[in-house]
Amino acid sequence: MSSQNVAIIGAGLSGLTLALALHQQGISSTIYESRPAPLNIGGAVMLSPNALRVLDALDVYNVVKPQGFSFERLDFRDSDENVTETYEFGSTEKYGYQGLRIYRHVLIDALVAALKAKGISVVYGRKYSHIVNEDVAANEVGGVTFAFTDGTTEKASLLVGADGIHSTVRRHLYPDLETKFIGMAGITAAVPTAQLQLPADGSYHIPVTIASKDASKGAAFVIAPQNPDGNEVLIGKQRRVLDHERAEWEQRASLADGRAAAVAFLQQNADNYPPIVANAVSHIDPAKINVWPFYVVPKLDHWASEARRVILLGDAAHAIPPSAGQGINQAFEDVYMLALLLGKQWMTNEVADPQAALDFWQTYRQDRVDRVFALNHQIDLRRMPSTDAAFVTGDARQPFDLTWLYKPDFKKDVEDWVAQQKK
Repeated sequence: MSSQNVAIIGAGLSGLTLALALHQQGISSTIYESRPAPLNIGGAVMLSPNALRVLDALDVYNVVKPQGFSFERLDFRDSDENVTETYEFGSTEKYGYQGLRIYRHVLIDALVAALKAKGISVVYGRKYSHIVNEDVAANEVGGVTFAFTDGTTEKASLLVGADGIHSTVRRHLYPDLETKFIGMAGITAAVPTAQLQLPADGSYHIPVTIASKDASKGAAFVIAPQNPDGNEVLIGKQRRVLDHERAEWEQRASLADGRAAAVAFLQQNADNYPPIVANAVSHIDPAKINVWPFYVVPKLDHWASEARRVILLGDAAHAIPPSAGQGINQAFEDVYMLALLLGKQWMTNEVADPQAALDFWQTYRQDRVDRVFALNHQIDLRRMPSTDAAFVTGDARQPFDLTWLYKPDFKKDVEDWVAQQKK
């Protein structure tokens, strides 16, 4: 293993995956998590071929695939249940992988087990506080000293903030930055698939997004299977949340009256949709409600500190609303490319200019993140009421082009960049 070592703040999906990717490159790391145990939060995530390619390269894909629901497309249906459009989430033939919907805690458990098998340390119950100092990175000697809330300190060659949208590590680079609420929230629940009363012949495909008969009375309704056999579905709608309402929604989300309000929202105007929606909302367990206000991180000029000892990635660098299901997928891209570049820098000495490598990484990744934001906007236009003033601009029917998203070759792109630097 390299004499260099990486401290990772946050044992979420991006932090755990980064540790695996670094180990594959021969780089040691330690993950620090403020919680006392692995995350066990509810909800499932959509994994598309770009992320599954990363998990496959890290020998995790074949472990998690049987534990999720595999599918290839999302249908858009009008209020008469005609399929008007399809959105690909994967295709073995076109992209090498189907899409995979899997519970977040199942994926976390698989990653934790893989780390344990490789002897990679995850330290729970240590809450990061602040950076004590960074050695000037005129060369590769030195590191970063950082503190925990209990007053103890540690040192590493590099510290990576994989601690989410409300990142504490990010304060070191941007002390005054605030996340931005974009005026939307997703209200979702989980119900048994049998409750939908789908045709027995399998002619009705899900996942599906269903338009309201009267677009002024409701956003599109989303249904997506979860569990390996698809016996449960997520149901949900998006709604506008004015900024002065946001705090109340967030505070009430876990309270009984807040959950009751969320159930009422899902059931509201059910007669404006085809019968499948009325079936879906006929019984909703308030305990299975989730309210997701959509936040973004303002576009950051740099994802690394001036001394290059502190780096941000995933939601800490570029939080993406979940419209296209790309948040964690883009984080996995960050992780894999960063590990490849550090391997070229620390293990094979093929990177002579570490700053140039970080600049390439951020520019490459920011370009893809920007394209995902544009894709999110296309999907939001399809899901919000057509009369909503915030979403009537633009062409909601631009055709989806997803090859750029689902078929990247990160390893080749890194190799090509390294070769170009040698000229």
